[in-house]
Amino acid sequence: MRIVVGADHAGYELKENVAAYIRSLGHEVLDVGAYTDTEPDDYPDFAEALGLAVRDHKAERGILICGSGVGASVAANKIPGIRAGLCHDTYSAHQGVEHDDMNVLVLGSRVIAAELAHELVRAYLGATFTGEERHVRRVGKVKKLESRFLLGSAKA
Repeated sequence: MRIVVGADHAGYELKENVAAYIRSLGHEVLDVGAYTDTEPDDYPDFAEALGLAVRDHKAERGILICGSGVGASVAANKIPGIRAGLCHDTYSAHQGVEHDDMNVLVLGSRVIAAELAHELVRAYLGATFTGEERHVRRVGKVKKLESRFLLGSAKA
């Protein structure tokens, strides 16, 4: 599987660690930055680059990291077709894929350590969408909600 990884300066060190771990599992990694932890940068830029890579099928899934994970999650979910989930437990990391067809795992580098990040990545990458009717129906409703607001037919 091809996995896109991205992080701002706060997530850089964990991103490098996670990318190496993903490679050790036999997956290909597409790195959209940051490429240093010393330059000031902004998480929305990396969320956009990663989200577009997933949306445009340059990678099957993404892993996005910032300090808390909150800002990166908010930004990534603004991109149509992206279903990003901030997860700091293994249940959510696999259940988000199985039930919600989550395609971006978001991590907070100031919240979790590398070992837990590895467990979350393993759970996330090992999961598949169940395709059960109730989950298909719910994800379909999420997609309709996204489309309705994109088209401007819903009052904001």
